[in-house]
Amino acid sequence: MEITVCGPADVALLDRHIASPGTLSFHARRFARQQRGESTYLVAWLEGRPVGHVEMRWTGCDAPAVRIARPGCPEINGLGVWPEELRSRGIGTALVRAAEELARERGITVVGLGVAKDNPRAAALYARLGYQPLIDYHDRWPYEGTDGMLREWVDACTFLVKDLL
Repeated sequence: MEITVCGPADVALLDRHIASPGTLSFHARRFARQQRGESTYLVAWLEGRPVGHVEMRWTGCDAPAVRIARPGCPEINGLGVWPEELRSRGIGTALVRAAEELARERGITVVGLGVAKDNPRAAALYARLGYQPLIDYHDRWPYEGTDGMLREWVDACTFLVKDLL
């Protein structure tokens, strides 16, 4: 497995292999943030195919409650491994560690991430990697449905933090 920073040609491959809802893909939005310097979008590759991704958002979590509780904390966001049969094989762990290393290279000593309350598998991974609960919040993000209508997804989440020292 190889982990690289997402490039312009990677977005179409991500869309083909790791689908997202709506007409403007998550991958395109994440890549656009990377182009603006707001994040770094990492992609895991296996045999030339994207099998996972994570975004290190240098601007932090969008949720006001998290911004108040931990101002300036960069957020590891959008961890995913696909197809499902590749989960629990170390890809997610490698992506999180790669994002943490990017933060260390910038001199950042604390990072955070959100986990949905209905995702105990991810919560167990993050606990194993040393993340501790900070605050509960609602994660909200817009997407455009295939019918062209703008919708909002809302997840009940817990924001977790980890000292990188």
